[in-house]
Amino acid sequence: MVINNAVLAVSDLATDYDSEHNSLEMRLLCESAGVTVLDEYHFKRRNPDPESYMGSGNAESLKWLCAELGADLVIFSEDLSPNQIRYLENVTDTRVVDRTQLILDIFALRAHSNEGKLQVELAQLQYLLPRLTGKGVEMSRISGGAGVAARGPGETKLETDRRRIRQRIGALKKKIADISDKRSVSSQQRKGLHIPSACLVGYTSAGKSTLINLLSGSLVLTDQMLFSTLDNTCRRASVPGGSDFLITDTVGFISRLPYSVIAAFRATISEALDCDFLIHVADASDRAFSHHIQSVRDILADMGAGDKPVITVFNKWDLVQDKDFVLRLRDRTPDSVVISAETGYGLDELYLRITDTINALFVPVRVLIPYECGKMLSLLHSKGLVSREEHLDYGTYAEARLPRSVATVFQDYQV
Repeated sequence: MVINNAVLAVSDLATDYDSEHNSLEMRLLCESAGVTVLDEYHFKRRNPDPESYMGSGNAESLKWLCAELGADLVIFSEDLSPNQIRYLENVTDTRVVDRTQLILDIFALRAHSNEGKLQVELAQLQYLLPRLTGKGVEMSRISGGAGVAARGPGETKLETDRRRIRQRIGALKKKIADISDKRSVSSQQRKGLHIPSACLVGYTSAGKSTLINLLSGSLVLTDQMLFSTLDNTCRRASVPGGSDFLITDTVGFISRLPYSVIAAFRATISEALDCDFLIHVADASDRAFSHHIQSVRDILADMGAGDKPVITVFNKWDLVQDKDFVLRLRDRTPDSVVISAETGYGLDELYLRITDTINALFVPVRVLIPYECGKMLSLLHSKGLVSREEHLDYGTYAEARLPRSVATVFQDYQV
């Protein structure tokens, strides 16, 4: 493993609070990528300089800071154009990585499944393609990334020209689509069981994997590092004294998630979001958790999942300092609970919310099924909750609760 010593170049935002959050998030990203941050260089510009982003004066100051500290890497908190990266590398005589490349580097570390690796490579190549200059420099840079050498697609896949890279992108998209089709078959089979399904969403490191372990009794990997989980994990869980449901963990979100990452993982995330309701997990101990909640909501809205039923879970209650603030926010947020997935605090209240949400997914029906339609009566018993049944002269009268997707099948028999 190659440990890079980096200077973090942070663009100060509108307020001191935003700047502090930006700086902290970048430090966490660097830690997740295996990068040692020697120091931070803060700069503020109302409009980014088209040549250097930070301005020539700041670039010179950054050069001397890198030389003084012996840094071999500069990581920017913003996305840079290819020309800006080249300019800054020439001035500072140090390798420069922007925010998107750092996140892609972390994803390359965290991808373990075949699909995850394909999606990361696709995102890396889509990021790289517009940055090719024909000089061969950028074509190998992404394999080094910010932390581990020869990570991701590697030089053997990037030493080709634009046409070859486009061909590789096309091949990757086809492989991912094939995997997605197979996963869709499995998803349809699960839907055939008519078991309610939930999807865990939330900012990265909010505690989703810990919660799925708590609800399902499984042993999904948990880690404090950002983006510790990239691959979807589906488990069966149950509400005490109630019905079973499926719960799926997904990749954690982050503010300003690079478009190339969203595009590459859209198939995976969309499949997971094809569920009955969402459980939005937020780290209530994080000072910026209100901002994190809004970031997740924005991404869900962009993906067309903003209208699904949502249970908001304010997690890590045992670590919260300002408990009154969290309780006030809970009271203003519909269908929200305060829990600690680590200690189990608030789990009973979460189960009640899940039960109420599942019950709302079912609709009451009253049907009269002719005796010659015995298969429909069997379907009613296998897919619904029958509360009353009476055999009449012309058929069987029944009252039941059915999933909305199944209730439409009985339209012709409803009374």
